[in-house]
Amino acid sequence: MASEMMEALMLLCQEKHIDELYLLDRLEQSLAKSYADVLHLPWGAKVTIDRTTGKIYVYRLEPVDDSMDEEGNYTQFNEIDVTPKDTSRIAAQHAKAEINAIVRNAAREQIYQEFSQRIGDIITGTVLQSTPDFTIVKIREGVEAELPHFDQHRFPDERNERPAGERYSHNQRIKAIIIDVRDPNANVQPIRGEHSRPSIVISRTHPDLIRRLFELEVPEIYDGVVEVRSIAREAGARSKVAVSSLDDHLDPVGACVGPKGSRVRTVVGELRGERVDVVLWSDDPARCVANALSPAKVSRVLVDEENNYATVIVPDDQLSLAIGKEGQNARLAARLTGMHIDIKNESLAAGVLSKMSTPAAEEPEDLIDEEGHRCEYVSPSGVRCRNMARPGSKFCGVHEKMALVDSAEVSSDPDSLI
Repeated sequence: MASEMMEALMLLCQEKHIDELYLLDRLEQSLAKSYADVLHLPWGAKVTIDRTTGKIYVYRLEPVDDSMDEEGNYTQFNEIDVTPKDTSRIAAQHAKAEINAIVRNAAREQIYQEFSQRIGDIITGTVLQSTPDFTIVKIREGVEAELPHFDQHRFPDERNERPAGERYSHNQRIKAIIIDVRDPNANVQPIRGEHSRPSIVISRTHPDLIRRLFELEVPEIYDGVVEVRSIAREAGARSKVAVSSLDDHLDPVGACVGPKGSRVRTVVGELRGERVDVVLWSDDPARCVANALSPAKVSRVLVDEENNYATVIVPDDQLSLAIGKEGQNARLAARLTGMHIDIKNESLAAGVLSKMSTPAAEEPEDLIDEEGHRCEYVSPSGVRCRNMARPGSKFCGVHEKMALVDSAEVSSDPDSLI
């Protein structure tokens, strides 16, 4: 019986690619703990398995009196044979548990070795199961990934990688991007229920998902002729993508849109209707800001590169479009360009210019050269600016630049919304 068990273990080790000696060592350690509890051995037990016959020997450990160290621990033990008559049943149970644990850890280690090098890649998977906190996605046979969408109020340390409003059904195919692969050798593994969560963590809210989707749909991006320079995204609602071309004769926006919008329509479909704006990137900050505010038409852009600040003048009827619903368009444009954007309509800008061009009669002339006086700008509602004026000027750094609006560089009309 013992030899048959050894033959079965060896065959299983070959099938699962498990080291035989490693498995036997694990079995001996597991059996030693169990027999120490079953036989009530105060100093523990030692178990050895004959590598040839598979016979199991159990020894009771008895400490040697003269082997106590300075800390009061025994270092040597006598081994007394207390092998029970029936050890095969317990050994079989432990062998099954140890083999399952080894196979599980080996599979997780293999997945980690493969997918830890693929962080940032896009994958296509099939939804296996959805829970209130995460969705399990099958990448291929034996490899699963987790799409977390935890409630951030209840679980602030967990992730939420699902766009608002998205729901997944069984066997539905989705695309996502790999953002993390958990190390199986880490001390802390997230456990929920009886099973470990999958090692691979994927996301559908990451901005790079849009980059990867465009690489799949636009050959010019995949070949490197068209480059995605910046992405700003509010997952599930709207995104802005700035692109540029290395070929002066190639329109990067048109390449991303495709014939009759076919390419960008495919990306929008995969994002469940999320609105995607493709705009032209420019190394000129003024033109880049104007393009980023598309579809609003911009009259003038004044850029303060030192403070990373841009003042944008738009026609009166374009103000709400430039700002967007709840400030979404302006917010995405600021993220896309990396600049702080202040949007004003032409009427307000004209009023500011008229006030700046009219000298203040109530202030003496020598006050301009005096340090420490307040900015003279007064808003249309009659509120005076609280900032201190710059030395040698009537206005602060923000409103002083409004005097230069007439001579500021005028950006061309941005591309229309794609």
